[in-house]
Amino acid sequence: MTLDRSRWQPRTTTFIVLMAAANALLYHAPLFSFAADHLEVGSFSGILTLVTALVALFSSTALLLSLLALVSHRLLKPICMVLAITSSIAVYFVATYQVVLDRTMMGNVQNTNLAESLELFHPKLLVYLALLGLLPAGLLAGVRVEKSPRLRVAAMAASVLVLTVTWGWMASGTWGWIDKNAKRLGGLVMPWSYVMNTVRSAAPKLWQSDVQILLPEAAFTDDEKSVVLLVIGESARAQNFSLYGYERPTNPQLEKAGAEALQSTMASSTYTTASVRCILSHVDSSSEFSTRYEPLPSYLQRHGVDVIWRSKNTGEPPIQVQTYETARELARDCPGPERDYDEVVLTGLEERIRSSSSQKILVVLHQAGSHGPSYSTKYPIHFEVFRQVCESVELGTCSEEELYNAYDNTILYTDQILSRTIDVLKRIPAASPLLIYISDHGESLGEYGLYLHGAPWMIAPDVQKAVPFIVWMSEEFTERRNVHPAQLQAQTAHSQRDIFHTILGALSIQSEVYEEEYDIFNESFSNR
Repeated sequence: MTLDRSRWQPRTTTFIVLMAAANALLYHAPLFSFAADHLEVGSFSGILTLVTALVALFSSTALLLSLLALVSHRLLKPICMVLAITSSIAVYFVATYQVVLDRTMMGNVQNTNLAESLELFHPKLLVYLALLGLLPAGLLAGVRVEKSPRLRVAAMAASVLVLTVTWGWMASGTWGWIDKNAKRLGGLVMPWSYVMNTVRSAAPKLWQSDVQILLPEAAFTDDEKSVVLLVIGESARAQNFSLYGYERPTNPQLEKAGAEALQSTMASSTYTTASVRCILSHVDSSSEFSTRYEPLPSYLQRHGVDVIWRSKNTGEPPIQVQTYETARELARDCPGPERDYDEVVLTGLEERIRSSSSQKILVVLHQAGSHGPSYSTKYPIHFEVFRQVCESVELGTCSEEELYNAYDNTILYTDQILSRTIDVLKRIPAASPLLIYISDHGESLGEYGLYLHGAPWMIAPDVQKAVPFIVWMSEEFTERRNVHPAQLQAQTAHSQRDIFHTILGALSIQSEVYEEEYDIFNESFSNR
């Protein structure tokens, strides 16, 4: 049996109206759910606000599709088919993880690797894709759109605009609520939230120069051997570290080792790329120049520091170092089951440090850490101390206890990784070793209905912003720098910007870009 494609042959104007209506009704359940939770839907004002939102959704889509039709009638239907498929996927992730598809989130999507993408897969995604994506796209494939005169399309667009403005004037009382929640609502509008914000995120990269501005020359103030080891965590929130008062013993090894937890550290961003850039930058990440200067590892390598970068993650800026090793490369020399977890970055580390001929060494370990949603896969089974655990990527289907159990096990495993790293440093002779651990950002575990990270900064809860900042100092280091734990305990506020300047100070490097008020071991450190 063949499909009779002549049964329905709408004109361009009719097609646009129907597509705008279908888009408003099919792909905005998360938006209307948010509105229902924040409005008195039984009241006249609540109903009026919902209708205004529906009018805005319809008109914005109709106007943009009209513009597309004026440019190219032939592209109208194929693009609508593609948008149906992409919107079905977007709606799934918004509904499942309560994410907002702003510029930050779309930047995260562009930086997500295949392994992270596969972690997010759930069979339910196929249901959304089939019902809201492939089915509508298939129906559209059987439609033949007859071209309307451009003048008629323009007239229809003008009519929609006039009617929308008229409605907006009549319902002006709804503007206040819409303006108040514009950031959240804008990230829920399909498909324009992810389309426009993908462009906004990607466009600067197209004309941004790949050439980094070199930082000014630096000099060593001594020639004594120094080893600094920086561990960049992933999605670890300070709230779940027992070093910060959490009731569960998630940091037994760090407590035993005498590590110091620095208070009140706020991440610069809620997503990895920006936060890691800030950790490695000498300026605040909010500066437009933060992406233009060479990062800390490249700067130190250029001045003779032996920089060793080992990563089980992604998202770092372009760096130029002597040794850059991925987890996959390290796994070749790690035959045991630990090759699949963060401890793979410790493979042969002691031997690599000992073999260095440099007096100044910086090691950077970039963890997979507590990256969700598959928390239960981030640690070996014998670290599953807190049970029962959430094993689903649909975090909303797990109980709060199961979700916290799985997440806390990742923190317990990080504690073990840091403890083993400290043991390595203790065995390095006459090196005044120092360990610094800081997470890129925090994580939401269902608070306020949010999961994972990457929420827009203005609406992100503190659990996505407050991160652990932990240091372990050898006796040689404290004596050389004349630093005491009480000095660190007296500090009341920190930022990721402290890392750059603290490491310069720890390696006895003097430079024009070094700012002692950001060096936690300097008496001039400023509580901000």
